[in-house]
Amino acid sequence: MNETRVPVSEIRRERPADGEGSVQVPLDPTLKIGNAKVFAIYGKGGIGKSTTSSNLSVAFSKLGKRVLQIGCDPKHDSTFTLTKKLMPTVIDVLESVDFHSEELRVEDFVFEGYNGVMCVEAGGPPAGTGCGGYVVGQTVKLLKEHHLLDDTDVVIFDVLGDVVCGGFAAPLQHADRALIVTANDFDSIFAMNRIVQAIGAKSKNYKVRLGGVIANRSDATDQIDKFNGRTGLQTMACIPALDVIRQSRLKKATLFEMDPTPEVLAVQAEYLRLAARLWEGTDPLACEPMKDRDIFDLLGFD
Repeated sequence: MNETRVPVSEIRRERPADGEGSVQVPLDPTLKIGNAKVFAIYGKGGIGKSTTSSNLSVAFSKLGKRVLQIGCDPKHDSTFTLTKKLMPTVIDVLESVDFHSEELRVEDFVFEGYNGVMCVEAGGPPAGTGCGGYVVGQTVKLLKEHHLLDDTDVVIFDVLGDVVCGGFAAPLQHADRALIVTANDFDSIFAMNRIVQAIGAKSKNYKVRLGGVIANRSDATDQIDKFNGRTGLQTMACIPALDVIRQSRLKKATLFEMDPTPEVLAVQAEYLRLAARLWEGTDPLACEPMKDRDIFDLLGFD
């Protein structure tokens, strides 16, 4: 029997690209996470995404939710305030069994952290080789094979820096809402604008939508407010610049484990409020990113 072959060019036409010039690999439909609410945390490198993600994970757990945090960074330090040490990555453990995933046990790559938050470090390929998208895909595949997503209420992807290439944009293919962590400064907001562009590209073919902004290390938000006003973004939470947050990282602890001073209790309350708001559901934001030159003209003092 003759088999009709469909040209690759025709296959590609069936599904529009994520954006002009995109060479993204579509998500394997068998790797959908399931019924959990999925959030992807992005932001400029060093802005405090891991601190934000870990404290938000604990806040969800304090609301009685079953939480899984997935670190997507070769440094594999997303979850250390939850587990109190650096955990092996999915790539590490796959390599140890010559990539025969059937030989792995759950306890080889999933670790329980503070207040029951389950922690996974996806890791990344060696520097200059491979793709972060492969790592994310393998991590979700393992979690599904071991049925670890069946009873999970919330999944948080903590994603490397402000890299918006296809590999590290891969969590956007799984997420319901993308949240951007920023400070009240030019560099952070410039990076945020690029992330908005990436989320917009992914939203053409996936369910991910912009959820909002988390202002971090910011006692004031005037520059963030300017940007939000022009683009349609909204600030969902504001975490002030407090030394106790730095201390919590040094103690390998979340803010929910620190001495309950008034300032610590206030930040805990902000994270709990944010978790409750996200759990209730937020409307997607229709946001228009700015041109680079326009950001230069917008920000700063007159």
